[in-house]
Parts: sequence; C-alpha cells; structure tokens
Amino acid sequence: MKSLIVVSDSHRNRAALDSLDGIFAECDYIVHLGDLSTDGGYVRGKYPQKTIVINGNCDLDRVGEDEKVLEIEGVKIFMCHGHRYSVKQTLYKLCEAAKQNGCTVALYGHTHCARVDEQDGVKLINPGNLSRYSQNSYCYLAVHEGKVVEKIVQL
Repeated sequence: MKSLIVVSDSHRNRAALDSLDGIFAECDYIVHLGDLSTDGGYVRGKYPQKTIVINGNCDLDRVGEDEKVLEIEGVKIFMCHGHRYSVKQTLYKLCEAAKQNGCTVALYGHTHCARVDEQDGVKLINPGNLSRYSQNSYCYLAVHEGKVVEKIVQL
C-alpha cells in the first residue's frame, strides 16, 4: 500500500504546512496542487524524494509542473490545479482530461472546497485548502493493488 497526502491552495500559510510535518514524514508521496507552488517547493525542500508540486493560477514563480500523471500500484492519477479545466463551473473538462490520459483518479484544487465526486468512472478529488481565511483540510489517499480510498481530513 502507498499513501499520499494531497494539499492545495496554501497561499503562503506555511504554518499549516508545518503542522502536517508528522504525517508528511510518514507518507509515501506529498502532492501540492498549487497556489502557491513556492509553498510546495518549501515542502519539497524538507521531503525532496517524495514531493510533487503542481503550478496554480496564482503561481508567478512556477516551481512545479502544470500537470502530471503518476501511476501508483496500478492506478493512474492525473494531477492539476484545476483552473484550466473550469472546475468552479463543472468537472466535465477535468474528467475528460483524466480519461484522455488513461487515469481513473484526478486530483485538483483551485476552488478551496474539499469534495470527492465520481464521474464516468473517474474519481475526482479536491483536498480543499490550507489558506489562512477558511476551514483547512487535506486529503489522505491510500492506493493498494488497483484500488483507491480517500479521506478528507478537516484541520
């Protein structure tokens, strides 16, 4: 089994990221889905071998990738910030992009709202946000032999 901690939209709230150090140390992958990717770079400085950083719409200093596909234990996962797929209006474009990349899971941020949806065979997961001005959350994702189990954790 592999575990991922997925965060997004920290917007310079490094105290929230620091509060996750214990779980970051124990997991197999850390994914920061942008806004701000420099915050993801901060986490990558502590955990360089397992941190994936995605750029968001507020990222002028682009220290990550715009999108990424990662295969873990037989599950292909599409990662993006979400702004290029109009995720505030619909999840259709995101779902289609995931399917075009052969993925059954899509991770995205941008909306600051934690949610899990399933659409046309694709699990769409938004971990919420770690900004200073709203309820904070992240996603704990377990992947094992082709199966995915997610848990949104409120802080």
